Amino acid sequence: MTAEPASRGVLTAGRRRLGYAAGKRALDVTLAVVALLLMLPLLCVIALAVRCTSPGPVLFRQERVGRHGATFTMLKFRTMQTDNDDAAHREYVKRLLTEEAPPDGGARGVYKLVRDPRLTRIGHVLRAASLDELPQLVNVLTGDMSLVGPRPALAWEVALYRPEHRRRLEVKPGLTGLWQVSGRSALTMRQALDLDVEYVERRSLGLDLALLARTGPALFRKSTAA
Repeated sequence: MTAEPASRGVLTAGRRRLGYAAGKRALDVTLAVVALLLMLPLLCVIALAVRCTSPGPVLFRQERVGRHGATFTMLKFRTMQTDNDDAAHREYVKRLLTEEAPPDGGARGVYKLVRDPRLTRIGHVLRAASLDELPQLVNVLTGDMSLVGPRPALAWEVALYRPEHRRRLEVKPGLTGLWQVSGRSALTMRQALDLDVEYVERRSLGLDLALLARTGPALFRKSTAA
């Protein structure tokens, strides 16, 4: 007598997941296309500024880890000198993930080194306003990323995750997410990963829309505080 209601519940949950996936993909494609069209002049200006202020390509391409551990090529506007050494950054992030006390040498918040010598002049500006991330709208259109989700990690970062933090790989990485709008300048990396896992557990179209609505003000607060 209990088998039928249980199977009906499984079917309902499955339909709910499929509905969420379809709705999220439709939202991603629609908003990414609109954003790319509206910001095309800005994208052209940024591309010209990157090209004219330092030698090297306009776009930076890097292999990142996506959903279920699959890798993809993430796009960004280049903010660093070409052929730079990432040893200092890698060591800093490794310490963030493995040590209890936050290491010296970084800005408040996750991932960032103070006075990173690898950055170009225009790179400082693009990073401060998160404008270097705009080419990832193309990654959203190709389906490798979503507008909302955990930030895409490097493979060596994922290798350092605690077991509970690997749950963030259950969803597509995103341009914005829960930690980005939850005091991004004051969080430790572990706190950010905890919020990514919380997003995986709570994910819904309503939450995605709420996070998108909060992203603009969060970026403005970050820029004005910098």
